[in-house]
Amino acid sequence: MIQELLLIALVIAVVYFMFIKKKPNIKNNTSSSKKDELQSNDMVECSGCGIYCEVGDTIISNNKYYCSKECLKRS
Repeated sequence: MIQELLLIALVIAVVYFMFIKKKPNIKNNTSSSKKDELQSNDMVECSGCGIYCEVGDTIISNNKYYCSKECLKRS
């Protein structure tokens, strides 16, 4: 009787760990996380004048964000 209960518990545990329990997501260190990725409506600071504007409206030069061509020329 006890052997049957242990066998049933073992079968249930195997089914749980193989099919039901979710495995943790392991990401490479080289891939950036979602927090690091910028969306087109995220706000960034202009390197020239310091105002904040949306990423989609900026000019990127030398890995810096600029709000306009004037700020790019000044820097």
